[in-house]
Amino acid sequence: MESPQRGPQFRSPLSAPALSSLSLEASGPVPGWNNQLEVLPDAEHLSAAVADALLDQLLFPQARPLGLATGRTVVAVYAALRQRIAALAAAERARLLAGWRSFNLDDYVGLPRHDPRSFAAEMEARLITPLGLAPERVALPDGLAADPHAEAERYSAALQAAGGIGLQLLGLGNNGHVGFNEPPCEASQRCHVVELDAATRAQNAAAFGGDPEAVPRRAITLGLAEILAAEQILLVVSGGAKAPILKRLLQEPANAQLPASWLQHHPRLRLMVDRAALAG
Repeated sequence: MESPQRGPQFRSPLSAPALSSLSLEASGPVPGWNNQLEVLPDAEHLSAAVADALLDQLLFPQARPLGLATGRTVVAVYAALRQRIAALAAAERARLLAGWRSFNLDDYVGLPRHDPRSFAAEMEARLITPLGLAPERVALPDGLAADPHAEAERYSAALQAAGGIGLQLLGLGNNGHVGFNEPPCEASQRCHVVELDAATRAQNAAAFGGDPEAVPRRAITLGLAEILAAEQILLVVSGGAKAPILKRLLQEPANAQLPASWLQHHPRLRLMVDRAALAG
């Protein structure tokens, strides 16, 4: 991976066995992934390594805003990040929190910020309240905006005014989405209102009593255009349930039916996975 021109360096992974030692030879990964793929032994080590990368970015004084995500994959990441921030010297911790700027990828249309199922409420519980962050430091699209399409435009403009994303944290959806960019999705897609795929609503149903029909049908999400404009991208994949979609991501060329595949040619992509996710 080329040396960055600005921003913090990524830390070395806790464990990164060579791709050739793992079981992908049958069909073969897309050329180039070997230099971007880091394999951690388990979810605990993966979360720790991702938290280290986020902390490095937060400690760099001229860094652009963080791009943050929600979902099961990052719950342990945020717990590890909280521990690391708590362990900082008081003055360093105060500087970090005072300088915090982040933009989340997405939120549901129709849920108020205080609804516990909204991503705004999740960020409140995972980071804002535990760290004592000023809520305005953690930006999310407004799911209750009278005109969601205008809100998507406003949110994109606010991100651009802040300088764009420095380090973008991403999870990988079971259908290949990143953010809520459902297939098919082109790399040029900007922040928009999206109709959520049935597979995505099923994946997110746990927060809605297990009922996919209770999951909102629309969301506002940053598009691939804003994501690909980030200085660095950190895509995190954990667990055996993600093995089939990770296998596709490693083997297919970039295409609209697999939105995450557009990330492959980003010059500073870091794909971090645990062994369970790679087992497929």
